[in-house]
Amino acid sequence: MGRRALRDNVSGIDLSRHLKSFEQLPSPWDSAGLFGRRAPLEVEVGSGKGLFMTAASAAQPERDFLGIEMAAKYARFAAGRLARLGRENAVMVSGDALRVFRELLPDGSLAAVHVYFPDPWWKARHRKRRVMNAAFARDIERTLEPRGRLHFWTDVEEYFETTLVLLAETTKLSGPLAVSQRDAEHDLDYRTHFERRTRLHGEHVYRAQFERAI
Repeated sequence: MGRRALRDNVSGIDLSRHLKSFEQLPSPWDSAGLFGRRAPLEVEVGSGKGLFMTAASAAQPERDFLGIEMAAKYARFAAGRLARLGRENAVMVSGDALRVFRELLPDGSLAAVHVYFPDPWWKARHRKRRVMNAAFARDIERTLEPRGRLHFWTDVEEYFETTLVLLAETTKLSGPLAVSQRDAEHDLDYRTHFERRTRLHGEHVYRAQFERAI
């Protein structure tokens, strides 16, 4: 399912608080400098239109959320949603999530990592482009705090199964842990726009959680 065209949601809005480039992120990493406070930090890799960022930042105001989106127009759109809602605990990054993890995020700095419906790169010769690779798996484990969690969802069974094997072979994360399969009652029960579209079409979503040991 392809992405639909985006409407303009940022006209007249100051995005400086909610949209950053890689170069604008603090180096060395300083979460308090980015959010103006110290709080548990969760990172979403591939935020799309920002439904998870919007819902999670409202549901857990005591936590901070960093969304990273490679497609600049989607990062801007998601930031526009956050800015309109005045979400001070959520920031979007337009750029490469793997680089942010590799070059900026310190060991044990994250309460959770969220990876929802990453591009499956169907052809065998393209699978090296998948975000869930060995190097990123190790960076997830490294950056999670004790009992920090990885949430991984996909609608592609093969990608799901190979990721479970990958995590077992390259990390010491515990899992997969049980994940609720309840039906969504309204839009905010869906973590992403892609999940909403997938489930409304009656397609299955594969979910897993993993936890870093103490």
